[in-house]
Amino acid sequence: VDLKECLQSAEFISSSNENFKILEDGSVYTTSAVSLSAEKKTFTILLKDIQEHVQKKIHVSLVEEEKKKTRHARDTVLKRTKRRWGPIPSVMIENSLGPFPLQIQQVQSDTAQNYTIYYSASGPGIDQDPKGLFYIERETGNIFATRAVDREQYPSFQIICFATTPDGYSPEVPLVHTIRIEDDNDNAPYFTQDLFEFSVPENSKPGIVVGKVTAEDRDEPYTLHTTLKYRIVSQNPPVTPAFSLHGDTGVIAVLLPQLDRELVSSYTLLVEVRDMAGQPFGLCTTGTAVIRIEDTNDNAPCFKQTQYETRVEENRVNVEILRVSVVDLDEPGSPGSGAVYEIIRGNDDRSFEITTDKNTNEGILCVVKGLDYESAKQRILVIAVNNEAPYMLAPHSQQLSQSTSSVTVHVLDVDEGPVFKPCHLRLDVKECEEIGTSIGKYLAEDPETGNSEGICYRIPPGQCNWISIDEKSGEVRTIKVLDRDVGEMRRGQCNITVLAIDRNGKTGTGTIQVVIQPGNKNYPRITKTDYIMCRDRKPICLTAQDGDESPYSTPFVYRITDRSLASMWKITRHNDNSVYLSPKGDTPFGIYNIPVSVIDNGGKVGENLVKVNLCDCVTPTECDSGPRSYSNGNVTLGVWAILAMILGSLLLLLILITICGCCGSGVMHRHVTDDCANHNLIISNTEAPGEEVMDHNVIPLQNTNDQGGYGIKTGDQQTFEVVKGRGHTLESVKGGGHQTLGSVKEGGGQPMMDTCRYSYSEWHNFTHPRLGEKVHLCRQDEEQKHSEDYLLSYNYEGKGSLAGSVGCCSDQHEEEALDFLDQLEPKFRTLAETCVKR
Repeated sequence: VDLKECLQSAEFISSSNENFKILEDGSVYTTSAVSLSAEKKTFTILLKDIQEHVQKKIHVSLVEEEKKKTRHARDTVLKRTKRRWGPIPSVMIENSLGPFPLQIQQVQSDTAQNYTIYYSASGPGIDQDPKGLFYIERETGNIFATRAVDREQYPSFQIICFATTPDGYSPEVPLVHTIRIEDDNDNAPYFTQDLFEFSVPENSKPGIVVGKVTAEDRDEPYTLHTTLKYRIVSQNPPVTPAFSLHGDTGVIAVLLPQLDRELVSSYTLLVEVRDMAGQPFGLCTTGTAVIRIEDTNDNAPCFKQTQYETRVEENRVNVEILRVSVVDLDEPGSPGSGAVYEIIRGNDDRSFEITTDKNTNEGILCVVKGLDYESAKQRILVIAVNNEAPYMLAPHSQQLSQSTSSVTVHVLDVDEGPVFKPCHLRLDVKECEEIGTSIGKYLAEDPETGNSEGICYRIPPGQCNWISIDEKSGEVRTIKVLDRDVGEMRRGQCNITVLAIDRNGKTGTGTIQVVIQPGNKNYPRITKTDYIMCRDRKPICLTAQDGDESPYSTPFVYRITDRSLASMWKITRHNDNSVYLSPKGDTPFGIYNIPVSVIDNGGKVGENLVKVNLCDCVTPTECDSGPRSYSNGNVTLGVWAILAMILGSLLLLLILITICGCCGSGVMHRHVTDDCANHNLIISNTEAPGEEVMDHNVIPLQNTNDQGGYGIKTGDQQTFEVVKGRGHTLESVKGGGHQTLGSVKEGGGQPMMDTCRYSYSEWHNFTHPRLGEKVHLCRQDEEQKHSEDYLLSYNYEGKGSLAGSVGCCSDQHEEEALDFLDQLEPKFRTLAETCVKR
């Protein structure tokens, strides 16, 4: 590269990649074998003019030469290559004394006469290459060192030698020569810490590791110059050696079988480290290790006195009466010396308590319950002491017994007030007791005399005013009716403080706890009494509630008090407070007011009236606003319903007379019109029967599932079903749908296949109740009046009429269900012809 063109006054030339070196003439050389990876395809040459503070950069891109195609073996041309001289690495002693300049090596070339070198150092000082350390004689190729070298700074050098002709041409590849600096033991080892601190528990067994001291050496690794040995120079205090030091690893271990903290709390060791494997001529350094002995609880506490004596007045509470102290050789303030006191004898009634003063380690004996001089004039206690930490027996020592001390407490007599016995009295009283009821007595005694004479009783104001106490006798009475549902009595209890005063004015206190026991004051009642039951006759769940508590609430007993209704309705148990109500057999539709009594577990009876609307409906919403009602099983109809029944009966009478006339004239021979199917196949229980339906060839079918229909008589024994309807039909004269009109005529059993029609009375018995229900279910206008066309029969409207049935009671869904007749007209015409035996 042409350096002068970029910066002619360059004083400093460097490369961003250490694998490439640039000489002053612009020549670029590799300093080691180079692999042209993706990261090393470019590098930068940096030129600096230090005086002018100018800096330039030259970017160099390296391109890998394409490999030439390999010739065949017969085309291979063998060429002679000149052998190159490779000198072995040179060695230079560290801190060599010279004389300098010191010849290191000589390089020669057969074709060149001038020699130049470029060298680099490896080591901690690589960023500070020692300028002028080496030079080469231009004519002879001798390499010289100008001064001594520190190996720790420059472990080795690489010399790149260039041979050039007088005109500046380099006929040969540069020669790389390595100069290694041989180590001299000029560095003494040193410890990594100024002071090593360790700790070990007392009484540790020999061989327990305490810690490790470490040292380093800056000389060449893995040589004798860095092979270190450790030893203990001295121990303070200078007693029996307590620790050992491993010479190679520097590990300190316990040597003395008995380390007693109470005798020696810490040891100071002076340790030495020496290189040359510990040889006397090696370099050495000393350090310090301090080992602290940790305390263990190997000394049991002991009382300073074995006997104590003290005094206390009777009835004094929470008062300190004595302090006891102990001696413990363990470390103060540690768990091994912290005292824990306990009373092991003489405190069965828990009148005394002993605690530890953390500051002084003393035991504080207190009275927590008042002492009675009349009961005991003195008390003797036995106190023992332990440590917070468990006791650890030292080696070669005997087990010590627990230290104890006895304390004699003298009780001093004091004139005291009355004492209630017991001090806390519980009185249970039933709820709703009468005012003035005596619920018990609460008496106090004079400790001096042992009786209750001359003692007055009083309840201080400001407490619950449920009860009173007689001033002389102490009898407790109620002054209110106790009710757990009123005011403060809802809590069910009250604590009352009672005062007892003797002749001398001394006062004693006691407490009465009045507890109100639940009573049977509430009647059970059914929460919901209005129900609607549809035709599925699903049982109704009756649930009762009682405000009382156990045992005056559940389980409940339900009964129907009306005999006539009890024969129609039944009650089935569900759980403790619920039952199921359901009708028996074929109970007629209607509204029933059923008297039901509920008896709780305490015997109280609650009378309830359950209203059940047994309605001919699918969902309860259909009967929410129905006007009909049945009271106690009796049917009551409105004026409009009676009028509708009369008009309907007259209409049906006219229809029956017409049908009977047809029955006597034999088989009808009529031409079947195109719209005949619309009359013969109308569902019978949806609207009024048509004319042709009552032909003697069409007979009712027996059905046991409340679905009516008509069949076609094609012979003496064979019938088949044409149309089925829902609800009540001619076959279900009575409830349940199991009897037909034929069974009514014959008095039950199998119907007779009669060629004549049914009589007027049979038709009247069937239609009268059904027509009443039909009238009841018809829609009403805003003034609760029936529509004007709800009693009109549906006549023939003409062939192909698109109007259909437009009565007020017609079913839209059934109207739409007949649309399929438009697609199946030929089949139904044939069926209609069969009906009239065409």
